[in-house]
Amino acid sequence: MSTYSKEHEIFIKRKRKEKYSIVFFQLLILIAFIVIWQLLADFKIINTFLFSSPKDIVNTLVKLLDDNLLKHIAVTTYETLISFAIASLMGLVVATILWWNNTIAKILDPYLTIINSLPKVALGPLIIIWVGTSTNSIIFMALMISLIISIINIYNSFIATEKNYIILLKSFKASKWQIFSKVILPSNKINVINTLKINISMSLIGVIMGELLVSKEGLGYLIMYGSQVFNINLVITSVFILGIISYIMYYIIHLIEKKAVTKN
Repeated sequence: MSTYSKEHEIFIKRKRKEKYSIVFFQLLILIAFIVIWQLLADFKIINTFLFSSPKDIVNTLVKLLDDNLLKHIAVTTYETLISFAIASLMGLVVATILWWNNTIAKILDPYLTIINSLPKVALGPLIIIWVGTSTNSIIFMALMISLIISIINIYNSFIATEKNYIILLKSFKASKWQIFSKVILPSNKINVINTLKINISMSLIGVIMGELLVSKEGLGYLIMYGSQVFNINLVITSVFILGIISYIMYYIIHLIEKKAVTKN
């Protein structure tokens, strides 16, 4: 015998149907895009030398599998995860310090804004001089792109916490640590996870930018090499792989978010 009411069962079925409908149309859009793209290439409406085609991408992907493709994917993934972990941890720590001490937050606020607005690509040559042409410079580039955004987003979430909760705890003479651990952090669990979603994409962007500048392996290197020899198939295939990696990383964080929501 069902433990749910009839209305609740109808609601669950409706939500499940809505979920399947969304997935169906997402796949339909993707398949339609690929089919139309291939038809345009087959009927010579577009120049495959400039725009490639799904068939050419598949053929290039097969060739790359025999030419260290997995190594390039592993390098980019490793650099992205390292950058993501450092930026997320440092972002949370610095945002906590800024929330803890309002004076420090006011002092650093204009500098965070200025650093965040700087064109990071323009600093690429300086990063190479400072850090060298190594994996460290790629991670440093990714941190410059993702860290400040993480700090700003998490800090803004902290200071936007419902004031009545804080006032209530203060009325019971709660310490600052108790306010932070019992109200600020739990209230912003979802906001922090949403920041991680942004952070993982920004870290990947930073890594690719770094690989375009200094790397001799990784997907960014394949994109740069493909553009230099005018191999559009290689460039688009590398971008396609990047899209898959980005989606997988995003989906993992999405699963973490679902578990966090369920616990709430």
